[in-house]
Amino acid sequence: MSVSGTAPAAPIRGWARSTLLVLAAGGLGGAAPLASLDIGLEGLRSTKGLVQVCITADPAHFPACDKDPVARRRTVAAAAATRMRFDDLPSGHYAVALFHDENGNGRIDTRFGIPIEGVGFSNNPRLWFGPPSFRAAEITVTGQATDEMVKLRYFL
Repeated sequence: MSVSGTAPAAPIRGWARSTLLVLAAGGLGGAAPLASLDIGLEGLRSTKGLVQVCITADPAHFPACDKDPVARRRTVAAAAATRMRFDDLPSGHYAVALFHDENGNGRIDTRFGIPIEGVGFSNNPRLWFGPPSFRAAEITVTGQATDEMVKLRYFL
């Protein structure tokens, strides 16, 4: 995984408990050809803090892929990073969840159950009262480079 402005990885705690969560897309299995996923970020409101990203191929662990120790990739990057690259992913279906951890506390802060830090998902699905389903955020990563632009949303 390469990022411009990488910070040490911190445990990703859930929005699944509060409201939303991190990124997801990943699938680490079989003999599928390896591919790369380039994630671009759009809409960061500041360069303060970190961006926590999670990729999983397991719908049961989306968006809180911190509970998926096998089939996920995650990273933490400085909020100044606008692009991230994940290499050596088996071709497959993934979902990405991310959030702008502006205060660097490792979790999505909420007020009245609404995230006060930016959140984003692959495929940029509509957000209604919680995180999207895996299917709504699902992208296909093939034997070549896949480019995905994720727009961060701030509700407060």
